Amino acid sequence: EFRRVLFRLLTDKDIFEGFYKNHLQKRLLGGKSMSDDWERAMISKLKGECGYQFTSKLEGMFTDMRMSKELMAVYRNEKPPPPIKMEVTVLTTGFWPVQDTAPCTLPPQLVACCEHFERFYLRSRQGRRLTWQTSRGTADLRAMFGTRRRELTVSTFQMVILLMFNSRDTITYGEIASATRIPDAELRRHLISLTTPRNRILLKLRKSKDIKDDDEFQFNEAFTSKWVKVKVALILARSVATEDPADAKVAVAVEEDRRHLIEAAIVRIMKARRTLEHNTLVAEVTKQLNTRFSPAPAQIKKRIESLIEREYLERAAADRRVYNYLA
Repeated sequence: EFRRVLFRLLTDKDIFEGFYKNHLQKRLLGGKSMSDDWERAMISKLKGECGYQFTSKLEGMFTDMRMSKELMAVYRNEKPPPPIKMEVTVLTTGFWPVQDTAPCTLPPQLVACCEHFERFYLRSRQGRRLTWQTSRGTADLRAMFGTRRRELTVSTFQMVILLMFNSRDTITYGEIASATRIPDAELRRHLISLTTPRNRILLKLRKSKDIKDDDEFQFNEAFTSKWVKVKVALILARSVATEDPADAKVAVAVEEDRRHLIEAAIVRIMKARRTLEHNTLVAEVTKQLNTRFSPAPAQIKKRIESLIEREYLERAAADRRVYNYLA
């Protein structure tokens, strides 16, 4: 098959894995996957090429999605029900691409929902800890624009911002930032998305492309759309970093994983062989890791030095290019 041949030609399969995992999470969490069967078939092919270790996290992501669906089927029957209908996907740390948990102060009614779910979840799962990933969530809001009712699909951050306008007509950027604690770059990005000509849910009273701390925002009663259900797309402006934060971290995560994989391979080989000459060790490490990536000799040497410093290995007294394994 053509795709499988292309994959075999990749020298750095771990980089492919990092980007594939990042985009898979977007499809799964955003409900954008064309077919679970297609996704699983692709993972099965990757597993056949590279083994279980290569696909274990990808399979773990699917396991989380399946278990979350089963969990929500039980939660929907919980009495009393939560104050607001909610769907929760529980992600296992380690399976999913790492993302920083952006701070966000939720309004009281949403805090009550989170606490309701936590009581349900932790009741039979002692010792576990839940961390709410507010930067990944979405919400459906019913909004009245004069006499016109619309249903808005927005991000969690946008929801938190919009709910502030239930009690205030005009709010400054500084007040929104102080009340929500959403990081500056993210807050500006989400406010820009709410003030674009296509989905101008909010009005920025000062006419300019940038956002200043004293800029005032107002709910747009005159907003119109031919659609009853309006999806507010999250856009990126020139003044906002255009690089996907998750994609930007792939290279860093890959480099960290490579350090661990190289060290693990060195230890496995040396534990079995006890004593090896430098070039032989480099060749065996390269052979073991070739299914994932091709480590440079300089990378392997650096990890050997690190293991010597931590007293996993030592240089032979008679020949400095020979290493001994320290039990």
